[in-house]
Amino acid sequence: MAGLLAQAQKMQEQLLAAQNQIAETELTGSAGGGLVTVTGSGTGEVTGVTIDPKVVDVDDVETLQDLVVGALADLAAQRDALASQTMGPLAGGLGGLGGGLPGFGGPGIGQ
Repeated sequence: MAGLLAQAQKMQEQLLAAQNQIAETELTGSAGGGLVTVTGSGTGEVTGVTIDPKVVDVDDVETLQDLVVGALADLAAQRDALASQTMGPLAGGLGGLGGGLPGFGGPGIGQ
């Protein structure tokens, strides 16, 4: 039992370290070949938007709107990939902890 608790403690420490790494990572999403870029953190906070003046056309606002939405979607996809890459090895290791623990991404109480 002590070994299981030690393993759970180690996994929790690794999980917290991975979460901190994700939070500290800056990502960039783009659309239109880089005409619109959005930067943000791994936790989902958008920290900046850059729009190339070439794409600003008062007669075609819809294209600019689409590019912003596309850049945000690209940022979200990169954030998801980062989370999968960073957290994936940890989630795989939780299966041996008696079916998963609540709050550790496995099937647990309330799931």
